[in-house]
Amino acid sequence: MLVKTFGSAVYGIQAITITVEVNIAAGTKYFIVGLPDIAVKESYFRIESALKNCGYRMPRQQVVVNMAPADIKKEGSAYDLTIATGVLAASGQIEAEELDKYLIMGELSLDGGLQPIKGALPIAIQARKEGFKGFILPKQNAREAAIVNDLEVYGVENIKQVADFFNGDTTLQPEVVNTRDEFFNSLTAYDSDFSEVRGQENIKRALEIAAAGGHNVILIGPPGAGKTMLARRLPSILPPLSLHESLETTKIHSVAGKLSAADALVTTRPFRSPHHTISDVALVGGGSNPQPGEISLAHNGVLFLDELPEFKRTALEVMRQPLEERRVTISRAKFTVDYPSSFMLVASMNPCPCGYYNHPEKECICPPGTVQKYLSKISGPLLDRIDLHVEVTPVNFNELSSDRLAEKSELIRDRVMKAREVQLQRFGNRPDLHANAQMSPQMVRDICKITTAGQTLLKKAMEKLGLSARAYDRILKVARTIADLAGSEEILLEHLAEAIHFRSLDREGWAG
Repeated sequence: MLVKTFGSAVYGIQAITITVEVNIAAGTKYFIVGLPDIAVKESYFRIESALKNCGYRMPRQQVVVNMAPADIKKEGSAYDLTIATGVLAASGQIEAEELDKYLIMGELSLDGGLQPIKGALPIAIQARKEGFKGFILPKQNAREAAIVNDLEVYGVENIKQVADFFNGDTTLQPEVVNTRDEFFNSLTAYDSDFSEVRGQENIKRALEIAAAGGHNVILIGPPGAGKTMLARRLPSILPPLSLHESLETTKIHSVAGKLSAADALVTTRPFRSPHHTISDVALVGGGSNPQPGEISLAHNGVLFLDELPEFKRTALEVMRQPLEERRVTISRAKFTVDYPSSFMLVASMNPCPCGYYNHPEKECICPPGTVQKYLSKISGPLLDRIDLHVEVTPVNFNELSSDRLAEKSELIRDRVMKAREVQLQRFGNRPDLHANAQMSPQMVRDICKITTAGQTLLKKAMEKLGLSARAYDRILKVARTIADLAGSEEILLEHLAEAIHFRSLDREGWAG
């Protein structure tokens, strides 16, 4: 008897429906064809044990399993339940009438229980698109798949529940998630707030500007000055995710298997902080079975690189193109996948190996030339993509012990959102542009016009401070954002002066 069941393969953040054909005929062997990998071939042993332990039998005849389309590589253990259901139907142990209405995925344990799968959300979206009535999958993934409307999602704990469902011996309750309630209830639920930070008003201001214009920022200061603490609070002042952004971010985290059973949607801006020993592939994505890297997991959020000079140079260099294009393309001999990677880069570093160069109280003990050598670990082209260079100084005792309450993230976020509204109106005819940081050099010349006095100030600053030519566009972009925060249509002298102030690393002699 020939039976067809349906599963799905995930490529990038899109899913492709896979038809699993099971045919039982005279013979004794088990064959699985259709470009399966080792994990799919091993499914025979998991399926046999699971069926036996749940009171079913594995047919002692020739079982041929074909996974179509046969030219797409099938990877992972998520097809176990799809194949097992086909085997049960082909051997007459369950009814096969309703099988073609459901997409079935799940990894089997030897006792018949189900383990979670990756990519449940994009699979559910594709299942609805192709007109399936329902999606049967492990209970741990049910909530993330249930945010897709007009699709019955059944979370099951073992294969017996699936068999009883198709035999009509039991009814399964579909998982129900109110997407909008789930989205709006925890939209700004951040664990940390800027009101907890004592002092550091200059740094808070820099991060507010960065958030308002989508600018990349680097924090330079001695150990213990609060660089990491401030960076961790940046998502709390970014505009809340839109529902579209939330779904796109959730798809990436679903494909990477980063969603917990309790999560249905990623409702807050992601904050990713990889260790400096990270490999190139782990940072940008890839591998023989491509997976999203940290820059894609930070999509629509913040990527924080602590101790930037300690990262491998190759890892930092491969990040340059995604920073510009806001997506990363991973090419293999037979296929290409795209992962979105539109993130804000926040980096932090000590000014020198000992950490105390330019410290107001402690003396730097690094030998001559060491500071310049340390800073040169960060390439010019990467530094070119960072708009704000902010010097972080230690907080004194009086500020630390002060009872004065600092400004809450909510108030800063309101100002940021107003500035973003101005930018959305400015770029209304360009849906791919959302913030000042994304402007091209031509747009900078058209939009960021400054007065003659402003030109004079900028010229003097570039000559006196030894600013590089690449700093020119960056200063104008940041000045435009500062003007947007101030509600000004024109870029005034004070806006330019503040933008020039945030270019520490471009100053000649900064490192000695």
